Amino acid sequence: MRGKGITYDTGFINPAGVSTREPFDPEAVRRDMRVIRDELHCTAVRVTGGDPDHLEIAAERAADAGLEVWFSPFPCGLTTDALLALLADCAGRAERLRRRGAEVVFLTGSELSLFTVGFLPGDTLDERIGLLFTPDRLRAALPELPARVNDFLGRAVATVRERFGGRVGYASLPFEGVDWTPFDIVATDAGYRSAEVAAHFRDGVRALVAQGKPFAVTEFGCTTHRGAGDKGGRGDLIIEWGADGRAVRLDGDYIRDEDEQAAYIGELLDVFESEGVDTAFVNTFARYDLPHRAAPRDDLDRASYGVVKVRPDLSWEPKVAFHALAERYRQG
Repeated sequence: MRGKGITYDTGFINPAGVSTREPFDPEAVRRDMRVIRDELHCTAVRVTGGDPDHLEIAAERAADAGLEVWFSPFPCGLTTDALLALLADCAGRAERLRRRGAEVVFLTGSELSLFTVGFLPGDTLDERIGLLFTPDRLRAALPELPARVNDFLGRAVATVRERFGGRVGYASLPFEGVDWTPFDIVATDAGYRSAEVAAHFRDGVRALVAQGKPFAVTEFGCTTHRGAGDKGGRGDLIIEWGADGRAVRLDGDYIRDEDEQAAYIGELLDVFESEGVDTAFVNTFARYDLPHRAAPRDDLDRASYGVVKVRPDLSWEPKVAFHALAERYRQG
């Protein structure tokens, strides 16, 4: 596997207007990027978030550390016009960094159908995500989805290429039916092996690799509680959220299990390497908004995909997955 990556959150802004990265400290980002390069032995980092300034700062710190940068705007609740304007802005920022000599890949958004208004029924994120749990409603909406997604992505790629000279991809979901013709890279955020897809997970990876362009798994990982591997990308749906949009506590009793998280990541890396994946990004370095606490239901880190556990004072310490991933990436 050419690219040994991890995602890095600069602040996902949820529908309540709350960022997952408060405060955003550029010096802390610089330290994290050095750890990602020197201790985790990553060669690439996917920088995500909804604030262009934060994305640019983190991308610069990543490039300074010698990492390949995947510049990945990930807003929530924008209209397609607003998203297109954001992508244009970010593409210019990514190009400035590329012209400084950094290796930069640009992603034209992430999971558009869920996080952008106008692709699936529902005015809110909760309404659109709710479709994933109501298969009949989702199936009814799917026939019209690929045309909408590909029409927007065609405009997005054209807009980005006017401003950015590097490789371009998109962090997709399987049901979006993306036409990869205008892209340099095929990519998916659905790199999770849940119990529902485990039997044909490898076949799905193989099919995406077979499309003939470099294939990247832009997101995969496991949260930090017993049984989270079977949940895949839904391992964080155990949080009770307050009316202010902030995590309060877990919704039940979950056994903390760092070993399961580490084993899951290793098993999926085995699949990706054997099937010819170009680059894979573990989700994620840290969830600064989900701190580790002693009391089980207050230990929000059990719902975190981070390979480090963040303390309430925003310092952090490595989990078992951190050490396992570091050794795996060190060996190449």
